[in-house]
Amino acid sequence: MGCRVYLIRHGETVWNRESRFQGRSDIPLSPTGVEQAGALGKRLKNHCFTGFFSSSLSRARDTAGIIALPHQKTVQVVPGLEEIDFGHWEGLTAREIRERFGDELKAWWANPLHTRIPGGETLAELAERACAALKGIVEGNPDGQVAVVAHGGTIRTIVGTVIGLDLNQYWRLRQENASLTVMEFYGWEKGVLMLYNDVSHLAPGLIPGALSKGGRMNVPEV
Repeated sequence: MGCRVYLIRHGETVWNRESRFQGRSDIPLSPTGVEQAGALGKRLKNHCFTGFFSSSLSRARDTAGIIALPHQKTVQVVPGLEEIDFGHWEGLTAREIRERFGDELKAWWANPLHTRIPGGETLAELAERACAALKGIVEGNPDGQVAVVAHGGTIRTIVGTVIGLDLNQYWRLRQENASLTVMEFYGWEKGVLMLYNDVSHLAPGLIPGALSKGGRMNVPEV
């Protein structure tokens, strides 16, 4: 059977709604985020999971807790699943970053894999720790289904690494709040992407604004 991984992006926060770069800042779920997590929990309530895992940030832990509740299982926090460290950019909008860190932002968009965010990480550092964390989960559950709640950048980086995408293009993989992505692993080197960024469980009022309006966001969903 292999290990089937349900990768889940946390529900919405106020900073998500305001398009602020969150990174490692511990911003809680908004009321909408709680509803989104509840809707995904209903979708997954009849699935059989061998474990629930999340990053250490409260928006991921709380999303995982809501989804795990019907299964009467605890959530295991796994270091390494946290969002990329946006350093001095955290709490700022894309416009504010362009105004204060214009040259650094251009360099990062051109080569995020190896460009260090001021006071933060490179994308390569995120990829190394996030993939190591997920590999440990996969190897610990070789024949089960697991739910892993993490972050937009984390999930895109994991998926991009597994399918062999140039991670400098990782922003091409969109990730909505409370979205579901499914991968199946027949060993770590044999990962298959089965479903990506699915939000069909969300009612119209809970679908992220840019997607529900057919719009396009110009900043990473972080």
